[in-house]
Amino acid sequence: MSQATNQSWGGRFSEPTDAFVERFTASVNFDQRLAPQDIQGSIAHATMLARVGVLTDDERDAIIHGLSEIKGEIERGEFEWSVPLEDVHMNIEARLTDKIGITGKKLHTGRSRNDQVATDIRLFMRDAIDVIEAELVRLREGMIGLADREAETIMPGFTHLQTAQPVTFGHHLLAWQEMIARDHERLLDCRKRINVMPLGAAALAGTTYPIDRHVTAELLGFERPAENSLDAVSDRDFAIEFTSFASILLMHLSRMSEELVLWTSAQFDFIDLPDRFCTGSSIMPQKKNPDVPELVRGKTGRIYGHLMNLLTLMKSQPLAYNKDNQEDKEPLFDAVDTVRDCLKAFADMVPAIEPKKASMFEAARKGFSTATDLADYLVRKGVAFRDAHEIVGQSVAYGLKAEKDLSEMTLDELKQFSATIEQDVFEVLTLEGSVAARNHIGGTAPDQVRAAAQRARDALAAIKGEAQ
Repeated sequence: MSQATNQSWGGRFSEPTDAFVERFTASVNFDQRLAPQDIQGSIAHATMLARVGVLTDDERDAIIHGLSEIKGEIERGEFEWSVPLEDVHMNIEARLTDKIGITGKKLHTGRSRNDQVATDIRLFMRDAIDVIEAELVRLREGMIGLADREAETIMPGFTHLQTAQPVTFGHHLLAWQEMIARDHERLLDCRKRINVMPLGAAALAGTTYPIDRHVTAELLGFERPAENSLDAVSDRDFAIEFTSFASILLMHLSRMSEELVLWTSAQFDFIDLPDRFCTGSSIMPQKKNPDVPELVRGKTGRIYGHLMNLLTLMKSQPLAYNKDNQEDKEPLFDAVDTVRDCLKAFADMVPAIEPKKASMFEAARKGFSTATDLADYLVRKGVAFRDAHEIVGQSVAYGLKAEKDLSEMTLDELKQFSATIEQDVFEVLTLEGSVAARNHIGGTAPDQVRAAAQRARDALAAIKGEAQ
């Protein structure tokens, strides 16, 4: 190696890297997070090299023992990270060589940092997805359980944030659950494409050593080796796909957060969040602020930014690996952390929501939420829907002037708009009657809500069963 530089690749260079460039191009300050996966991949690589005869069993054992000791040093905070060594890979390899001598330098046989880092990131993302999925499961279970308990709790349903028709709180929660269920499917689908092994692609063209990539893939739990060496080292679709999943998930959590913020306000007064999920004001002693949903709503933009970051990072790169790809880790790491924390907050908070049933019921009574039920009643009596729509519109206009809801009007008041209306109309004008009338799959009837909750519970159990 040239005396002018201490870099692992310094043989070709006649002068050391500029100190600023050294700091500018180094990634060790953030990619050291990949150390567990880097060591895991190296142990599998050494095991495979010994199996095909490139390393002796003694060399393999020395490498594995040394790597295991390094893992302990890192976990105990004793490992000294070096910026001149650039990245997590060279830091670990240099320390391994310090510990076991020249055998440590043999570990890199048949691989490159290009396929090494691609493998490390996939191992990291696979582990991260498993943690995130566990939080998704907890959130879904919490939503389903609360929905089941609140299957009969009536609240207003909205369009344009205007009272539309009565629904139940359980039905509304199951709408949230459907959103998260789709996110769950997206995450599991993403994991399938992550679980492909780049190791063995080397720098870009494979290696001349007699490696067995299927052995390494099996040791690392990958479904299969990547098919094409050029694509294997340069592909970051899986990172973009994960941040796309994260963006859609945070969009959903943000919508839920917006509703939670509204519902906790004095103007809505639909729910109460336990104090542990809220904070107060330094100047207004009466305040109880829904900080958790507000922060989740705010972090959504952060995730969107990471998606655009990665899309832009990859859009102009020719094959194969380019230094640009070093910039994938920080947005990806932050996306993982943000998604995990937001899901944990929601999984803890949602089951603890306390509905204010009286407030919800009273709000549902306002805004003529059973108007559609009256129109449907008239249609069942033989009135054409457009005529029924006009009749109900007139009755609502009357109610606005009289300050009466449809259910508060007398039969005579209602009959002035249509002689077809009879005493049985009050069966459909009550909130309970309106909700119960939607007695079909996907409808608001309490029995349907409970049945939907059970189907959701069964579907989630099936996913958990497949994972086991």
